[in-house]
Amino acid sequence: MGYGNYSYEAHRAIMSTRTSLPAQEVFRQRDVHPLMCPRAIAARECRDSASHPNSLAITLALDVTGSMGEIPELLAKEELAGLIRALMDHGIADPQVLFLAIGDAFHDRAPLQVGQFESTAELMDQWLTWCWLEGGGGTPGHESYELALYFAARHLEQDCLRLRNKRGYLFMTGDEKPYPRLSRSVVRSVLGDEIEDDFPLSVVVDEAGRSVEPFFLIPDLARRTNCERVWRDVLGDRVICMESPRDTTACITGVVAMSEGAARNLEDYARTLAARGVARERIGAVVRALLPWAASRASDGAPSPVVDLSAPLPSGHEPSGYRRVQPLSI
Repeated sequence: MGYGNYSYEAHRAIMSTRTSLPAQEVFRQRDVHPLMCPRAIAARECRDSASHPNSLAITLALDVTGSMGEIPELLAKEELAGLIRALMDHGIADPQVLFLAIGDAFHDRAPLQVGQFESTAELMDQWLTWCWLEGGGGTPGHESYELALYFAARHLEQDCLRLRNKRGYLFMTGDEKPYPRLSRSVVRSVLGDEIEDDFPLSVVVDEAGRSVEPFFLIPDLARRTNCERVWRDVLGDRVICMESPRDTTACITGVVAMSEGAARNLEDYARTLAARGVARERIGAVVRALLPWAASRASDGAPSPVVDLSAPLPSGHEPSGYRRVQPLSI
């Protein structure tokens, strides 16, 4: 999938018709759309084509339980067109987007919904708004995020990986913990796959990491206490603690832009946000959210200590011999 050309103007026109509509008028599914049922899906394909010779797979796995409906609604009404344009402005010429919707395998009717990789405004919007915002939820403190990781590990076919050895991206949004194990019986009932045993979450994350760069985005600081520690244990600094759901697309763009070399570092990315007219307070929020991940890969823009080899080694209470260059300024 992923054929056709993207039009920002067409995408904005689609979203402008629903700005004032309630969520239930934008997301009209009251059950799983037949084309998004994950059972027996062999693969979702992100392929190169004549019009998209350098496809890049970007999977957005959205928690659609009761407390997390705001991000899908923001994407459908305001943000998705800006995400695609920002990626393309950063030189990501051929992004292809796949939507997954995450619920709970033990309590919800729709623990996983699966779209297709798409490149056009109309089809991206179609799969997003075909998601059923079931609004349920699972055992207090948990949702079935491990199903999204499993799907990414075993059911994605990406030309960026096959032809260029470049993994795609998986961005999960959520405010709960994952279940500590992937259940064999859940995989059978939801996807129709037969796996040999239950798997620890760490094994599923490791396998997914061979296909995608996995990230978990927490929507605001109040909810980070629910789940941050557990997610950091398995994803490290790929856990992005945002200050508002409205920062979702800017954080996703920043991760992709810096990972793909389109922005040198976090300071460089902050400047591009400013040039696009993003308010200073929102730039600050995005920078704070991305800082741990950016620092972990030396992309935070902060200078490294430099040793002055021409000077004698310090002794006693003398300065250490290290100096810093110009500090980060945003």
